[in-house]
Amino acid sequence: MKKVTVAVIRSNPHTVLEDISRLMELAGFRQALDPSSPTILKDNISWHFPFLGANTTPWQLEGVIQTLQDAGYGGLVAVENDTVVTNAFKGDRLNKYGPIYARYQVPVKYNFRPEDIRWVRYEPLFDMKGLPQVYPEGIFIPEFFMGKNIVHLPTVKCHIYTTTTGAMKNAFGGLLNRRRHHTHSVIHETLVDLLAIQKEIHAGIFAVMDGTICGCGPGPRTMIPVEKNYLLASADCVAIDAVAAHMMGFDPMQIGYIRMAHERGLGVGNLKEIEIVGEDISSVNFRFHVGDNLASRAGDLLWFSPLKKMQKLFFQTPLVYFFVFGSYIYHDFIWWPLKGKRIMAQLRETSQWARLFDQYPEDIPEAEPIRKSSPAASGESEKKQTSSRNTP
Repeated sequence: MKKVTVAVIRSNPHTVLEDISRLMELAGFRQALDPSSPTILKDNISWHFPFLGANTTPWQLEGVIQTLQDAGYGGLVAVENDTVVTNAFKGDRLNKYGPIYARYQVPVKYNFRPEDIRWVRYEPLFDMKGLPQVYPEGIFIPEFFMGKNIVHLPTVKCHIYTTTTGAMKNAFGGLLNRRRHHTHSVIHETLVDLLAIQKEIHAGIFAVMDGTICGCGPGPRTMIPVEKNYLLASADCVAIDAVAAHMMGFDPMQIGYIRMAHERGLGVGNLKEIEIVGEDISSVNFRFHVGDNLASRAGDLLWFSPLKKMQKLFFQTPLVYFFVFGSYIYHDFIWWPLKGKRIMAQLRETSQWARLFDQYPEDIPEAEPIRKSSPAASGESEKKQTSSRNTP
């Protein structure tokens, strides 16, 4: 039996776009994605603030777009979602996606805007374990997703509720529009259900994961960014999440959503059944840990303790706005100004990737030319990167 392939390579800011192209070829993106179908780019904005490790990086996004367009994949479209603590429009701007989408003429749709995407009831063929508990009235998904390829763009990071998060979790915002937070008590089952739905509705599925800057600690937002210089790709969302979990120092088969997906035949989570090409990662161990923050302690109490019997009171009445407001205040007005900004300032002094991030423009210049030289590919020095970015 042929093993599932996960490609893992090391990279640097001067060659990252070429490296992503090589990575995707190693992982077999041409076999995974239907060239005759449009392709959805599902980036990952865990937080609208530009906190490396939490969100899709601009070089990750640009490298994937370049590779797909060079291979003849037309009809690329980005799809964004919001969360209770994340503003998609602000996230696009601060994480510097807008100029990239403009440069490569990739339109953006927002799944929470009715004028962009219509939600329709869907009857899965796969036996759902988590979603029916949250949506007894029926499961609704974006009609726009049906029949299209999807490319997920997660990062290597920890998560307070799922230990790690990656390609499987990246479908959470795209496929769920209402009451997503209600699924937290059955989050592992939910992620497996969503992967099954993806396999039913998409023409092809692929994932490119950024591990240049990884997130250690209580993610997906309040983490410590750690420079690791890795990139991963695979057509198997379970396998790429398993390999990333292994690199972070966790046993993949001890993580609920990976084990369940493996056992239900939706992918491969057992490392012995995965062929890892590119780098030898047999001795890689980042020794990451999840830990807790204020939000996770409250979540553990309300989602997983005996108090979970009162979830309807907490989350299905106006009381939910108290928790939403509390999370917003904690993340945006306490943690980010007191810790996040300071961490990013320190990272700019030590990390080549943080300096590359700063080279990407935040705003879309007038008459932005298509396929203009990018900061990542424009030279061997920051001076060259800056001058090429400003060349008309």
